[in-house]
Amino acid sequence: MIYKYVYGNPFDTEAVTSEVPLAEGALPFGSVDTEDGFCFTFIMEENDIVYGLGESNRGINKRGYCYVSDCSDDPNHTEDKRSLYAAHNFILISGNRNFGLFFDYPSVITFDIGYTRMDTLQVTCGSADLNLYVIEGGSAPDIVKQFRRIIGRSYIPPKFAFGFGQSRWGYKTEKDFLDVAEGYRCRHIPLDMIYMDIDYMDSYKDFTLNEDFNDFPEFVRKMKENHIQMIPIIDAGVKIEKGYDVYEEGVKNRYFCQREDGSDFVAAVWPGDTHFPDMLNEDARKWFGDKYRFLTDQGIEGFWNDMNEPAIFYSSEGLEEAKELARRFAEEENTVHVWEMGGKLQSLANSHEDYRRFYHNVNGERIRHDRVHNLFGYYMTRAAGEAFERIDPNRRFLMFSRSSYIGMHRYGGIWTGDNKSWWSHLLLNLKMMPSLNMCGFLYTGADLGGFGADTTRDLLLRFLALGVFTPLMRNHSALGTRQQECYQFENTEDFRHVIGVRYRLIPYLYSEYMKAALNDDMYFRPLAFVYPDDRTARRIEDQLMLGNEIMIAPVYEQNADGRFVYLPEEMKLIKFLPDGTIFEEILAKGIHRIDVALNEIVLFIRSGKCIPVADAAECVDSIDYGTIRMYGYEGAEYTLYNDDGIHKDYDNKENYTVLRK
Repeated sequence: MIYKYVYGNPFDTEAVTSEVPLAEGALPFGSVDTEDGFCFTFIMEENDIVYGLGESNRGINKRGYCYVSDCSDDPNHTEDKRSLYAAHNFILISGNRNFGLFFDYPSVITFDIGYTRMDTLQVTCGSADLNLYVIEGGSAPDIVKQFRRIIGRSYIPPKFAFGFGQSRWGYKTEKDFLDVAEGYRCRHIPLDMIYMDIDYMDSYKDFTLNEDFNDFPEFVRKMKENHIQMIPIIDAGVKIEKGYDVYEEGVKNRYFCQREDGSDFVAAVWPGDTHFPDMLNEDARKWFGDKYRFLTDQGIEGFWNDMNEPAIFYSSEGLEEAKELARRFAEEENTVHVWEMGGKLQSLANSHEDYRRFYHNVNGERIRHDRVHNLFGYYMTRAAGEAFERIDPNRRFLMFSRSSYIGMHRYGGIWTGDNKSWWSHLLLNLKMMPSLNMCGFLYTGADLGGFGADTTRDLLLRFLALGVFTPLMRNHSALGTRQQECYQFENTEDFRHVIGVRYRLIPYLYSEYMKAALNDDMYFRPLAFVYPDDRTARRIEDQLMLGNEIMIAPVYEQNADGRFVYLPEEMKLIKFLPDGTIFEEILAKGIHRIDVALNEIVLFIRSGKCIPVADAAECVDSIDYGTIRMYGYEGAEYTLYNDDGIHKDYDNKENYTVLRK
């Protein structure tokens, strides 16, 4: 059962798409105080597990720390960080009683989950204006399913989006992209996408191309002939430049966010001074979304939205304040301490003071940005998703975003932002996946190998070994870091094999993704969701269930040649060996030490189940479903979902085929 509690005058985020009955009386769990803002308090039992919060730090079980939903452009995801790029305000308490809570509140909200007091869950925000959805159910999976049903179907990408993609900040010219394509193709390392970061644009201006692209449609066509899709980035800020049509139109039609005095707000991002399109204004959102046609008309079928927290390097006001402080620091001896000056410079970026300086026009009402800050990335991606429906309502486009709020899951996926080439971020990637699924985000993945810092060969191979299973599988790195393309390292045959396993598994991975999306289910699950009575399984966070048939247990430690794995039941070990063969062994319930070389991929098939495995291919289009062989337990059946991967004929019964081992 789901009930809706309304406090004050909430902003309608449109995160929930279904009608939910208004509740009467007190909350069935915990208590609410609205004397000074909003505060929900619940006393947890010792064995309660708290799931949820989507893209957030630390573990799958959120107990013991404090998390803040406040979409933040911060690439240093160390353990102490409370806010990342997204705001996913759904939590699930699993124990003697199971219930879920969705705090539909688009500004800063804090989840103190046993941080101040070990037994106390407290959720607080500055304004008592929100919708609170309370979900009761018999189990954690049941609660997730109920929640997913009220927020709408998860985004479904085209099938090519399940292939491997290569990205790097710094690719700029046609030659750069052609060299990457050649680097993969000549070594027969599978590849389906090359991503275009900000340097493909003219002076970082959205919906432009730099002068090197003389015939972009022909370039895109030739790449497609080579079975490679080009996926350009779109940033949130529009460069202030006379003669630039997007800027001129936005100013003329009042489509940009404005200051209190009605002037267009100015902030610096990659292009220099920019304006932010008012994504919460329906007319502005339609206008901005239609700009994607500039690229779709030239053959582009996928995008990634970035810098949409929105990221701000500094505002005009903030810069003037810093200049005045610097003047005093230089001219008025001992009036400004060096630490004050340094602190001011550091605080220019992504300042909450700047969020209070501009406004949105929502149905004629001026809404200050800080009240709805967490919606910006969601509504930017919504602008694109709605535009794609107008461009071709029956065609799927690839779309994923950095910043998000629940509701955006209907329009695109997410990547987990600018991570680092750290072993800890490999483990963090693994732990985020089921939490994101709980909040509706199925098309997810991290920057494999790490975006910032310098990766190593072993770290990249282990990252890829996890990426084999994540719906979004992309190698991405930052300007100034070590070249991270798979062919930059010795023994490229290892990379060919590891990525090749992804393509062998796409019939299964795609099928399980589609079933999860169409049935409001999860693609990744914590072990406890499948084995709720197993006390050991309830505590394990470095193994995940994937779909209904397999368990994965990636290696995430430097120099490790394997790991210990807990099997909650008898399972069949499947090991993809570098010579193309597959090793199989039935293992009993319990703890096992499993050897996993850098060039091996391991998974575990549940008792009584089987999965389809095809021959390796160099692109999704070349996967031959006629080569599928079933692996697992004799006599088992598997229902395969397969469609053309392009159109939206999702509910056609002919998409399902029963296969037997």
